[in-house]
Amino acid sequence: MRKSIYSCIAALAVVSGANADVKVGNPMAMTGPIPDLVAPMALAVDLAEKHINEQGGMFASGEEYVIVRADSMCDPVASVDAVTKLINVSGVVGIVGPVCSGATIAQAESVAIPAGVVTLSVSASAPAISNMETGTDLMFRTAASDAYQGVALAELALANGLTDLSVSYANDDYNAGLAEVFAEHYAANGGKIHLNEAHEPNKASYRSEVATLGANTENLALFAYYGSGGITLMRNAMETAAFSTFLGADGMLAQEVIDQLGAENLGQATFTTSTSDESTHGYAMWKALATVAGLNPLGPFVPNSYDATFMMALAVEHAGSADRDLIATSLRAIANAPGEIILPGEWAKAKKILAAGGDIHYNGGSGPQDFDANGDVAGDFSASVVQDGAWVGKIIK
Repeated sequence: MRKSIYSCIAALAVVSGANADVKVGNPMAMTGPIPDLVAPMALAVDLAEKHINEQGGMFASGEEYVIVRADSMCDPVASVDAVTKLINVSGVVGIVGPVCSGATIAQAESVAIPAGVVTLSVSASAPAISNMETGTDLMFRTAASDAYQGVALAELALANGLTDLSVSYANDDYNAGLAEVFAEHYAANGGKIHLNEAHEPNKASYRSEVATLGANTENLALFAYYGSGGITLMRNAMETAAFSTFLGADGMLAQEVIDQLGAENLGQATFTTSTSDESTHGYAMWKALATVAGLNPLGPFVPNSYDATFMMALAVEHAGSADRDLIATSLRAIANAPGEIILPGEWAKAKKILAAGGDIHYNGGSGPQDFDANGDVAGDFSASVVQDGAWVGKIIK
């Protein structure tokens, strides 16, 4: 009798396993310093999930592709807790996210890499991520490294005639890493930096820091998250008329910055971010899908979020199972040439080619996603200024 019961349990386990959902963890910073930036990114993740399931789901059996969301809060500790639960309790096959660099590094080092689970970040851009690999091939991202964005911003500043400035950066992995690249390239190409100082997030006032930073220049390069000190520092600078020009990066690209500080006060404040080349077929397809869904196709890291979610599904489909050990190799196989081009939303087409033993090469809304040895991708950047009460970006060539 006992043998018969165990046999039944084993049979049920096989059946349930064969028809189980394919779960992917999505630790997004739904709360924390940048919720307005993250909300449309999460919607893009959901849109990819929807497209996959509407076109047959996973494998020949049509299993559901399920996004299991958790709140990483843009915080290393919260991210580790969230991903631990996603991997050990929810049983996800891979991680799409997190958003912030510090949170991404912490969960990868403490949880995902030791568990043998691939992380495919949608926006973590700190240069340090490129050097995390220790032969595991478990760390990837769909947004270009700030090793490139810092250079692009420095060259933009110099091209716009900003020959001197001060630098203030939040003391975290993302902002400190980006500021370091920016300052190094800016100074190496003739720019003068009066002060280059870290500031602590979430202070009630930065008047003292502003006075020091602005003692010898009217130009400030600010690297911060808008919700954890960036807005406050800019407000203090405006109240004291310490600076006439602000520049920085995507941690400040939120409508809340305009709403709180006033479009009329931001002048030509310029912030860069990863963007899409609008001339590509991948972007054209993505734009059509995003527009129907009510998403801004050029929103910061919105196409990257869709691409990462779609690519993780393609990798699992390519692997033929939800075996974590196969995902990294399959992710490279579907992202890098050769193969038939797959655009955003073309799940049924990709599934048919893979079922027939063919190769595919995904070209996303955020651009081609060919991974290098470090799991990094090349990318384009845009510079945004305020026009008619909103941020408007223009690609930097």
